[in-house]
Amino acid sequence: MVGIKVKKSRFGLLSDGKKVHLYTVSNGRMSFSVTDYGCIITSIIVPDRKKKHVDVTLGFSTLDGFVTNTSSFGAIVGRFANRIGGASFNLEGTTYTLDKNDNGVNTLHGGFDRWDKEVWKSRKIKTSYGVGVEFVKKSRDGEQGFPGNVDFSIVYTLNENNEITLEYRGITDKATPINITNHAYFNLKGHDGGSVADQKLKLYCSSYLDVDDKLIPTGKIINVAGTPFDFTNEKLIGADLAKVGVGYDHCFCIDGFKDDGNLRMAAEVEDPASGRKMTVKTTKPGIQFYAGNFINNIQGKNGFIYNKHDGLCLETEAYPDAPNKSSFPSAIVYPDKEYHQVTQYAFVF
Repeated sequence: MVGIKVKKSRFGLLSDGKKVHLYTVSNGRMSFSVTDYGCIITSIIVPDRKKKHVDVTLGFSTLDGFVTNTSSFGAIVGRFANRIGGASFNLEGTTYTLDKNDNGVNTLHGGFDRWDKEVWKSRKIKTSYGVGVEFVKKSRDGEQGFPGNVDFSIVYTLNENNEITLEYRGITDKATPINITNHAYFNLKGHDGGSVADQKLKLYCSSYLDVDDKLIPTGKIINVAGTPFDFTNEKLIGADLAKVGVGYDHCFCIDGFKDDGNLRMAAEVEDPASGRKMTVKTTKPGIQFYAGNFINNIQGKNGFIYNKHDGLCLETEAYPDAPNKSSFPSAIVYPDKEYHQVTQYAFVF
């Protein structure tokens, strides 16, 4: 890990006077930057086969862009990523009511009080996965409507194998749902590369969750064979895009999942033109493939305008609405066991 360097710099100042910092982590071949404002990954700089370096994540050049935009580019998402139907759930005999911030009916990404709109405590750190940054916060009982005081730790590291590892930890004093993810938008041509339809995707998922018209899982798990959702063999993202309404925004079930803490292959993305490739491994049961369907005329880095399908998200997660679906892998964390999930993005160039 001797070759991994972490540089801390000032990123900006919030209206309440809080200072915001940027950490840049580099191994000499690639780098990523992350801010203590929302644990946001602001950039991932990766070369192509000709050693040309580009930023492969969508976002903004300044802090102000991340403060004012609501697309969660590169942000941490919790306490519960994705959707909870009816903005409520019952746990141990108590019904908990959450924010109805999605279609006025459901909860999305924790509700109105988003984690990506606050400054986290941060420090440089070295782990078995690499060198990088740790972010911590205490989520009080009742925050976003969820029970339990929870001490959270989010760690982003880089190693010499070009692997960015995200570790999520939480210790609670009361049973509570926890489901943390990162909402990075990737485009392996570069953040300004335009549509990702000409990039190839493989998902290690032979099934996906059926959803209703509000994108809440019905509880039914569908085999992808013979459908536009079949990415078990690598194919162009745009191949069946027109057959899926506005585009992909579905949770795929990772094959072979066991709640054993082991990393499993979830996805591979490749840009044939540049030779860049990214693989995704995770300890989680699901991965939300979102094709950037609702990106619309957003002025991003260096003034570039982002539009529909200009980036894709691969959000590793518990199944959406798991607190209300007893047939899904449990997302409930208890005081006697730490929440610990890992996701790893590895880059080949």
